[in-house]
Amino acid sequence: MGSRDFGACSEATGENPSVFAVLLKRVVFRWPGQGRPTLDIPSFSVSPGEQVFISGPSGSGKSTLLGLVAGILSPASGTVFVDGVCLNGLGSAKRDMFRGDRIGFIFQQFNLIPYLSILENVLLPCRFSPSRHGRACARSGSATAEAETLLERLDLSPSLWDRPINRLSVGQQQRVAAARALAGKPSILIADEPTSSLDADRRKAFLRLLLGECRSAKSALLFVSHDQSLAEDFSTVVHLPELNRADGEAA
Repeated sequence: MGSRDFGACSEATGENPSVFAVLLKRVVFRWPGQGRPTLDIPSFSVSPGEQVFISGPSGSGKSTLLGLVAGILSPASGTVFVDGVCLNGLGSAKRDMFRGDRIGFIFQQFNLIPYLSILENVLLPCRFSPSRHGRACARSGSATAEAETLLERLDLSPSLWDRPINRLSVGQQQRVAAARALAGKPSILIADEPTSSLDADRRKAFLRLLLGECRSAKSALLFVSHDQSLAEDFSTVVHLPELNRADGEAA
């Protein structure tokens, strides 16, 4: 298990953004009306398929970092590359389209659509993104076949697929959210505290399934959690307060 230093990737190395899933260069972000930045990151990179565990106390900027990578937030200065594309150079509508095409999300509250069935929820990314629909068809023959394969791999049997979301357990809803995020083979999967509602055994079981599916899809994973016991399963661990210059501790 390695540890990533935000300053390890310097300007002198001459990185090619296209070889990274995520590359941040000299990124500073501050919220409106805030004098001190929340994040001041000299350099941060994630390789394609890399699985990164991000930890830190509340207020250390974990969700802000994910927002920058997703293109939901824009830095005050610096550059954010995702899948080789400079997000700074995209307008709001193009960032939204890019996000739908390239990034899958698992939220803490799952954000599933309650009046849709399991299968309909998983198909949503492919319905909104022609790119993800095309990748699903190329990999599985059809978007529906892709959704069904993901559900089976995440241990959700066909007998459940027509059920409304509100008839599922929390653990089952979490796996539906993971299948939805993975549909259409996104380049990057972002998971923000996705295991906080589960007990220890279910957290570990879910994480094994998620990591396995990310490896299968070759999707990079950025996984935020307060639960340090999960870090041992990741190839890279980032302790944000130690590496963010805005915290006053970085070199």
